[in-house]
Amino acid sequence: MKVAVLVYPGSNCDHDCYHVAKHVFGSETSYVWHKDGPLSGYDCVIVPGGFSYGDHLRPGAIASYSPITEELRSFAGGGGFVIGICNGFQILCEAGLLPGSLMRNKDLKFICEKSTLKVKSTNTPFSSEYKEGEVITIPIAHADGNYFADDDTLKSLQDNDQIVFTYADSNGKELPEANPNGSLLNIAGIVNEKRNVLGMMPHPERAAEEELGGTDGRGVFESIIKTIG
Repeated sequence: MKVAVLVYPGSNCDHDCYHVAKHVFGSETSYVWHKDGPLSGYDCVIVPGGFSYGDHLRPGAIASYSPITEELRSFAGGGGFVIGICNGFQILCEAGLLPGSLMRNKDLKFICEKSTLKVKSTNTPFSSEYKEGEVITIPIAHADGNYFADDDTLKSLQDNDQIVFTYADSNGKELPEANPNGSLLNIAGIVNEKRNVLGMMPHPERAAEEELGGTDGRGVFESIIKTIG
């Protein structure tokens, strides 16, 4: 599998994603600077976390106009697989590759902690190696992870099985107190209708090695590797 890790000014999780893709899973992996391209020839593109363009205006807003993001639209439109993590999720929403938006956390504070997630759907290239309903633990680190969309969009996400991960308690119950940021429907990660673009606020690359305290994030990478072959 050939993987591209995008790098915007302010990206700070690009090295983590590169390490996991290349050194943990053995994929041919390259950094792609925000002014470079094209993305043709890659099997999967990772849009990493961080603070692209210093989060000016709002997280992901300026990055959505970057030259590499235009390349990303073409790549995803052609069926290429895209994983957006944290700020990457914000960029994908701002760029129109995923519905909805990420707002300031409900308590208006930056959150950095382990989060408990429920796997809502295994019918995606990014979650097929999990079990439906499985409870996993993956770290979060964000100030703007509060997922919002209008009622029609939320219904569409539910009807089309596009909600991949939700915040839940250790028993898999999607309770308000298990929701760290106020996301509607406890949403932690979604896919587009074509199911080739994933956006998630938790950081699976930070839960891919025992040395980091857990490996529950490996399933995201194992799933896409199996899909691509």
